[in-house]
Amino acid sequence: MAFLLSQSQKNNHNYAHGVFGDLDIQHHLHSRFQEFLGSREVGEFMSGALAGAMTKAILAPLETIRTRMVVGVGSKNIAGSFIQVIEQQGWQGLWAGNMINMLRIIPTQAVELGTFECVKRSMTSLQHSSKHNQCPKLLIGSINFNLSFSWISPVAVAGAAAGIASTLVCHPLEVLKDRLTVSPEAYPNLGIAIRNIYKDGGIGAFYAGISPTLVGMLPYSTCYYFMYDTMKKSYCENRNKKSLSRPEMLLIGALAGFTASTISFPLEVARKRLMVGALQGKCPPNMAAALSEVIREEGLKGLYRGWGASCLKVMPSSGITWMFYEAWKDILLVQKANSL
Repeated sequence: MAFLLSQSQKNNHNYAHGVFGDLDIQHHLHSRFQEFLGSREVGEFMSGALAGAMTKAILAPLETIRTRMVVGVGSKNIAGSFIQVIEQQGWQGLWAGNMINMLRIIPTQAVELGTFECVKRSMTSLQHSSKHNQCPKLLIGSINFNLSFSWISPVAVAGAAAGIASTLVCHPLEVLKDRLTVSPEAYPNLGIAIRNIYKDGGIGAFYAGISPTLVGMLPYSTCYYFMYDTMKKSYCENRNKKSLSRPEMLLIGALAGFTASTISFPLEVARKRLMVGALQGKCPPNMAAALSEVIREEGLKGLYRGWGASCLKVMPSSGITWMFYEAWKDILLVQKANSL
């Protein structure tokens, strides 16, 4: 009898220990998950996603016109493109491909802005630590190199990393968006677009134009973030301010987008040619061939065909994105930190 009682008590103890142990594990995991959701990195990724979604919802018609003009579809001027789209497809035609555009921009902006912030902090921290520690040295023959990071711009490196990361993750969505925008007859919805693109070229077809995209993204993204950060700091120093107002963010973001777009626009033309070339029955084999084709057919000015429409889209998009991004960061990060 005593044996049975002791055995029963032991089983009850093990059961209680197992139950409460599982509860402790669940509570620990829940706490860690809440801590992860409240981290700075998640807040920055969320801010980027929300800013991108709100911006694209507002500026979808300009994106449609810009894409049509860059790839040479329809009218050669902005007003004519608007009228042509409305006559052919109605007002809803200005939002052609907007569903995939929204699905594209949310992860794109989340990855891009989140990566930018993380890499910028890491590079700044690396530079700061290298100032207080002896730099590593590289000896090649009789030449001694100091491997210092002081000459590297954290903002430029972060901008390049942000562009590359977002492009690698989200390029297939960009291809789908362009196909839906340029040829809604052949690709009436997302499901058919995915099936037809895969049927025509397999997985590789979703990465059509990835090389010129990466090459074009590097100067654009690097210049874009560098210009925004530089203009923001200079403006605040000249005005003796700690931060920008919302209208100032809108203006500086628009100027940064204008500068970066102007510098890298010929590569954007080549990228679009490669991505949608199959629709016209001719696809240049590489970026150099696409640039040569444009110059041969339209001269040097062809490299900037659609530049006005691009600026009309890029400038407000860039400004609005930064304005929304900084606003969401204030909500998700600054106010949360102040409440702790």
